[in-house]
Order: sequence, then C-alpha cells, then structure tokens
Amino acid sequence: MIILGLNAFHVDSSAALVQDGKLIAAAEEERFRRIKHWAGFPSHAIAYCLHDAGVQTSDVEHVALNQDSRANLIRKIGYFPIKRPNINLVLSRVRNRRAREGLQVLLEQALPGQPVRAEFHRIEHHLAHLSSAFHVCPFDERPLLRSMGSAISQARLGGRQMAAKSRPTAEYIFHIRSASSIRHSRSISVFRITATSTRWGSHHTAAPCSWTPCGRLCPNGGFELDLEFFRHHREDVSYQWAGGSPEFGDLFSSRLEDLLGPRRQPADPLEDRHRDIARSAQALYEEIFFHLLDALQKRCGLTDIALAGGCAMNSVANGKVRRMTAFRRAYVQAAAGDAGGAIGAAYAVWHKLGGKRSFVMNHAYWGPAFGAADIAQLIAAHRSELSATGCTVEEISEEAALCRRTAAAIADGQVVGWFQGWMEWGPRALGNRSILCDPRRVDMKALLNAKIKRRESFRPFAPSVLEEAVSEWFEEDDAVPFMMQVFQIRNEKRNSIPAVTHVDGSGRLQTVSRLTNQRYYRLIDSFRNLTGVPMVLNTSFNENEPAVCEPKEALECFLRTRMDVLVMGDTVVERRPGNGRV
Repeated sequence: MIILGLNAFHVDSSAALVQDGKLIAAAEEERFRRIKHWAGFPSHAIAYCLHDAGVQTSDVEHVALNQDSRANLIRKIGYFPIKRPNINLVLSRVRNRRAREGLQVLLEQALPGQPVRAEFHRIEHHLAHLSSAFHVCPFDERPLLRSMGSAISQARLGGRQMAAKSRPTAEYIFHIRSASSIRHSRSISVFRITATSTRWGSHHTAAPCSWTPCGRLCPNGGFELDLEFFRHHREDVSYQWAGGSPEFGDLFSSRLEDLLGPRRQPADPLEDRHRDIARSAQALYEEIFFHLLDALQKRCGLTDIALAGGCAMNSVANGKVRRMTAFRRAYVQAAAGDAGGAIGAAYAVWHKLGGKRSFVMNHAYWGPAFGAADIAQLIAAHRSELSATGCTVEEISEEAALCRRTAAAIADGQVVGWFQGWMEWGPRALGNRSILCDPRRVDMKALLNAKIKRRESFRPFAPSVLEEAVSEWFEEDDAVPFMMQVFQIRNEKRNSIPAVTHVDGSGRLQTVSRLTNQRYYRLIDSFRNLTGVPMVLNTSFNENEPAVCEPKEALECFLRTRMDVLVMGDTVVERRPGNGRV
C-alpha cells in the first residue's frame, strides 16, 4: 500500500511517502523553492518523494491531507452565535476550505501526464500531529502530548496492547484524543507565537522573570489565556503568503502593548526590557508545559512521553522534562511542527486501514541525495571560477582519510561546509547539510557570524556529540538524534567547549550514532582523536535562507561567503590562505 501524506496550504508545506507501513521519503517544500517556511501546495516535495520511491502518481493508492475542515463542526457552529466573530473571519475560513478542495486537480497539474487514481483522506490537523509522534516513536507504550496551534490533547496509548485487540491505532487515537483539550481561543500556542515574536524580544536569554502572565493555570493540566489581550478568537487575523512566504497578522490586541510597552521593530537594538520579556515568556511557557505534563503523568502512570506540535519545538523546555516531571524519556520526531503533519496524516490512514505499527524514526535522513557524478559535473562547470578565486579541488575517496582531513581543518579553526548523503527532514541540520566548526574556540561564534551566518549574538550554536560520550559531557544522558532537547553541560566541561555553551551553561545537542550516520560519526571520532573532544559545533548549511538541498546551492553558498572548506561527498574544495580565511 502506497500512501502520500501532505501538509498543504499551510506554513512549512511538505510531503511524505509511506509504503507498506514504512517511511520511504519526506521533504519540506521550502528546500526546493528556497523560501523559508514556504506555504501552499508542495509540488516539488511530492515529485521528489515519488521519484525516490520509484513510483508514479498512478501507483499511489491513498493521499492524506492533514486538514479536515469538517472536524469539530458542532463545536465550531456553536462558537459563532456565542462569540459573534467578525464576518471576515468566517469568509476567510470558507476561502481556505475551498482552496483545499481541489487536491486532485493540483496533483495532476504538478505531475502532468500521470493519472491520479488515489482515494483522498482528510485527517484532522491535531490528529495528524498526534499520529506523527505516536506512529514513529520507539516506545511500546506511550502517552502523547500534542501542543500546537488549536489545542492541547493528551492520550495514553499502548502499542502492543492495541495490536492484541486488533484495533486500528489511528481510530483508537481519534476516540480518546480529547481526554484533555484546550480550545483554540485559549491555546498555549497563541501565547507561544505572540511571545516568541521578535517584535518584543529574543529568546534563550537569561534575564530575570518579570512578565505577569496573560492567563491562568486550570485544574487537571489546563491553561486559559486572558482573551482581552488577544484578537484571534473574534477577528480575521491576516494569514497569507506572498510568493510562498507566510505572513501573519497580529494575534494580540492593543492591550498587550499597553502592558508590555511598544513592540520592537526588526532594526531596533535589543534592550534589557526585551530580554526580560523574552526570558519571562520562556519561564511562563515552561510553567504551563510542566503543569500539563504533571497532570498527564499522574493520569497515565507511564514514564515515556512522545511530543508533537509547534510547541514541541521548544528544545529548552523539552530538555527539562526529566528534571521537572516524573517522565524519564522524551521523544520528539525531527519535524514536530506543521511539516510533520504530512507523516502523521499518512500514518493515520495506514493504521485506519488496518496497518500494523512497525516503523521507528531513529534518523532524519529522508530527503534528496546526490552522487559523485552530480558533484563532479558541478565542479567541472565551475572550475575556472574556483581557480580564479584561489580555490583548490581534491578528491579523497577513502572515508577515513577524508574524515581525518576534515577534522584537522576544523581543529585548525577553519569553517567547513559539510554536504553529504540524504538531506535532513525537519528544521535542524543533523550532519548532512551542516556547517562545522571547532567548539573549543572562544571566538568561534563571532568568527562564524562574521564569515557566514550574520545572526543575532544571543543565538547559540549546537554541539553534535558522539552518543556514547553524552553522560561524560552533559548532566543528562539520553538519545537526542534530532537536536530537539537542550541539556546542561557539566560545569567542569564548559570551559573546554565555549563555542557551544550558552550563557546558562546549556547546549542544544544532537547525539550522533554510528548506525544512522557512519560518515558523520567517523568525522567527529576523528576530531576526538585529534583534540580529546567528542563533538563539533554544528549549524545549518545556509546564509539566511533554507538549508541547502542540492550541490549547486552548497557551492554557491561557499563562494559568496568566507567559508574556508567545502566537503561535498568525497570532493574537498579549499580556499588558499589569504582568500577568505580570517
């Protein structure tokens, strides 16, 4: 059975293909369109998934979209006469629904000449989020917390238990997913979107908490916003995309600006007031988050949890789950936000139709890959330009030698573009589309920003660490393959890796396994042999754009920045000293 899952007409548009219960390919549209958070119909991602699986549109038996405008219809109908929302809000919802009705036509237009014979399924958005965590996590029995745009749902689900009862998993989730929920008008995600906006401040700072909450905690894990500070529940908040880039109107009312002061404009300097608000917003989010988790854990009694939804991208809070709750293990798949709904919708259909749960997502390498011939052709086309800019090109076919050479460059303080294998699924660079540096250098963060990233000074860079070395360097010990958790670095180790140690002593780590990415593991192991440090600084291979997808984009980024070395497959492109190095 072949199922095509889609997140379409929504931020972070994406596609995923599941065949006989196993994920075959998945990618976000932004990587092909080169526009961050691209919204709309994911035609390029669909074409890639089908090509990678070696199938055509006519082979797809089911298409699953993670939107169902008919879901919770009775509640929606009851909402309008009570709250009397602006008519523009109603009309906007109707237009969005009509746009989603033409899926078959859009699919035929995206891949002309290929007939569409699939049955179409509309999966309720929140159910798709739950499914994206449940159906791919490694736990046999797990509670779920789906924390995102319209609500928060909690459920206890047992994989083996359900298999014994022969009950379709997706149906089981659907029946119990509302064990505890928060309506869209009271959503924690509305608070999250408002609070993390750069209009007021930055996050991941360490200023004292000073923001009085615009809401309250409720019994049994609930949370309610004080709606006088918001407008999303009554008015039509603009959500549109120009050229595919999503643009949001204000979710908040003028009362919030009265409380917090004027919003910060993008060009305005960061002040202590902004830092205080940002730190307070994070503290409040964590208070709500752990309140929810405590209620869920008491109800289910389990110690493993799977998280999904936009709020599950809060890696700082995720990393504190073991400290602040009775849960001992947390799983967050690589695309926990809306893009992950493509996988969730596909798996919801797979289990609805009687499929068994057998797949575990233990790596994120589901995007396009390019071979030696592609890279050689690209280098040949740019040979004169590379020579004119003082670059050398070398082929190192032995993997061990390639990794030693790259590790030595990193240890020498060089900035290395690392382009290998299958592109990552989700927003994090995880060792295949990465820029790598030495975590031991105090000046590396400033150096990297000067050469390439040019981003805000408060934003930390991440350590990729060999999985067996986590407990030696961090206060927590768990697998974090998708860089979705922040752990405290051991106090005695912080001075050894200042480039990846945040101001509060934490690091947003990625654990690297030999089983899931042998070449990246071997590179870090080579760096450990040289320096005694089992990690490298890892950031996404980009320059204020989506992470690179193709070799062409990697080479272009290398040439227009001051990157020192580019390693694409077995090909090493290096600038001679004095031609870009600092």
